[in-house]
Amino acid sequence: MNFEYRFYPTFGTHFIKQGWLEYDFSPRDQVQFGVTQVPFGNLAYNSNSWWFSLAYYVGLEDDHDAGLKYTRTTDSYRFDVAYFYQAEPEGPVGGNGSFGSGGSGRYSYDVIPGGNASLTERNQFNLRYAQMLDGGEVGASFEFGQLYNSATDEFTGRIAAAVHGDFSVGPVGIKPQFAYYSMSPEDNDGNEISTVNMGAYGIPYQVSTEAWLATLGLSHSRDIEFGPFTNITFYNDFSYQQNLVGEDNGLLVDGTTLDLNDNFEETIQNITGFALAAGPLYTYFDIAQGVNQPWLTDSFGTGVGPGHEDLGLGDSEYNIRFNINFGYYF
Repeated sequence: MNFEYRFYPTFGTHFIKQGWLEYDFSPRDQVQFGVTQVPFGNLAYNSNSWWFSLAYYVGLEDDHDAGLKYTRTTDSYRFDVAYFYQAEPEGPVGGNGSFGSGGSGRYSYDVIPGGNASLTERNQFNLRYAQMLDGGEVGASFEFGQLYNSATDEFTGRIAAAVHGDFSVGPVGIKPQFAYYSMSPEDNDGNEISTVNMGAYGIPYQVSTEAWLATLGLSHSRDIEFGPFTNITFYNDFSYQQNLVGEDNGLLVDGTTLDLNDNFEETIQNITGFALAAGPLYTYFDIAQGVNQPWLTDSFGTGVGPGHEDLGLGDSEYNIRFNINFGYYF
């Protein structure tokens, strides 16, 4: 069994990240039941930094949902098939001013109710296959699911797919991935909408209902002997997302019609940094850059749906954050 619960006083929330019961039928065959990681894309992460890749911010990296997963692992391949009835249980939110929205008290990003759209994720199926190579793997992932509107008692569809690789050449690690997702949500009045609300850590924002993402993570790891430090890993994680919602796909965004001449703006994220290991202490030093990235904007939460210019907030510009994260693992 495995269980992890997290507390975030700054955001006024706490929640379960993962919690499952596991049974191994054989050294190659395993079943997990409970809140477990969705088998999609590069596992366990599609990134090297504390910030993840853009796939995380649209629910396609290190996502955890409630359901049943079967995994078969051999010397030549890994195969996963899973069914998730719903997203992981949400925790409470609030206690921090404007932060806090129903459904957003969670670790991984999922579709949540917001505005005039009472939507949640339901009935998700995942298939993932990875072929083992010398020094890594290449594979493909598919996701099919539904969005449930509790106000209209109606279901609509959503899909996602990715091709991915994770391999190393000596001390150099390479993680390429190309992904596409599409949703067909309707609001409480039955209108098709161009964004959905997604949330985590008690903070919601709007996400485009259709996009493709290209990501590339590069790293260089080296064992060292310097005081308490035993390893240093340098990395750069680049992400690009082209939002495909625009004039031809409808202009209704959370109940408001936008005057768009083209698709929503693109989202870009680049993380450069290094990580130091010293026994149980693991520390990230990151320079995070982004344009229309919801955590790297002047208007917090604006990004992977309508960008700054779309919402009349001025030109979309790169923003930079320097972040240090200390983690003690025991």
